Amino acid sequence: MAAVALMAVSGGYFMAMVLSPEAARQVYSPAGNAAEARTASEVEDMLGRRRPDFELGDMDGAIVSAADFDGKVLLLNFWATWCKPCTEEMPMLSLLQENYAGNGVQILGIALDDPQKAREFASKLSIRYPILVGTIDTVLAGRQYGNREGMLPYSVLVDTDGIVRWAYLGALDKDELETQIKALL
Repeated sequence: MAAVALMAVSGGYFMAMVLSPEAARQVYSPAGNAAEARTASEVEDMLGRRRPDFELGDMDGAIVSAADFDGKVLLLNFWATWCKPCTEEMPMLSLLQENYAGNGVQILGIALDDPQKAREFASKLSIRYPILVGTIDTVLAGRQYGNREGMLPYSVLVDTDGIVRWAYLGALDKDELETQIKALL
């Protein structure tokens, strides 16, 4: 019963954020194409600032902090198993993790989902980067990083000094992402 109540509260909180007046502001291009997504003003306000810290559980329940990745180029990718653009970009992110890990790049997935669902999904796709999982705590971490609308997918790139350098709301383009990563190496 407590689990059902927690899911209801989490879902209500998430929907309230998505349907809030803030969400009515233009986030996507006039064409409405997620591939042409633009950052909102709160996201732009994060650029050049120190990354916020967070503590979230991984798929096995271990607590992970943003500070655990200090000294690396860190891509935070907020996603969910029910978000089609999120899941479509994950194999590309896994390949980028494999290709750039030796250069000090770390991709970190942050799933707004049930840990078991996220674990099964990541296993099915052979995802090669860590996945953190949560509900309200995950939404709040996304808000700290400028995603006031709570929309997915949402990605943030942090440099080796912990400064937010790039953020993107919508499905990632591999070439654009690689350009942004290479600029920080």
